[in-house]
Amino acid sequence: MTIFATLGSFFSESPDGGLGILMSALSGIAAALAVAITLTVYFRTGYRTGRDLLKHGLATLAALGLFTFAAYDMRHAALAYLGLNPSKPAVEFEIRMPREILTTASESQIELHTDRNQKLAQVEGTRELGDGRSVLRGAVTIDHRTADRLLVVSLPGKGTFEFKLRLPAEPHRSEQFSPWHLADRVASPVAGPVAPQDAFTIRYRVL
Repeated sequence: MTIFATLGSFFSESPDGGLGILMSALSGIAAALAVAITLTVYFRTGYRTGRDLLKHGLATLAALGLFTFAAYDMRHAALAYLGLNPSKPAVEFEIRMPREILTTASESQIELHTDRNQKLAQVEGTRELGDGRSVLRGAVTIDHRTADRLLVVSLPGKGTFEFKLRLPAEPHRSEQFSPWHLADRVASPVAGPVAPQDAFTIRYRVL
């Protein structure tokens, strides 16, 4: 990795990058200064009325809350940057398609595309539904906070199928799968046509 690539990674706008850690650190310093200034003013002030005590108490609580949040945010950013965050969520998905399109899981390659990265998904296997369709199962971790997520399924010689994941930037974990959604785009290979777009559906949940 060149020095320019390293600097580019550090100054990435991603909240999990080096710049995110730097901003969190600056927030922590600012919060610490706010706490120090508030406490200094409070203890060096002479006579205090009940209104003054209430006002200074609320200001101190606000400063302490800011400091706690900044410390937590800095820790989270540092762990994510070092790849030590064990709590990364993952999307588990099931994709239905005609049996003649999908025969074995080994034929497929699935990637999660975002505006920040591309990540290869782990394909877990397939199962038959008994109505002429198969289900392809897999999972992929969510590495960045963004709502721009596209699951791209590539079956060499058969087609490319794109599914937009309708999830917020920071999705909550769920036990239930989402409703089935149609494919957002089906691209035919040179070899010939594929089934209609409404023959491909996906459902998913966040683990």
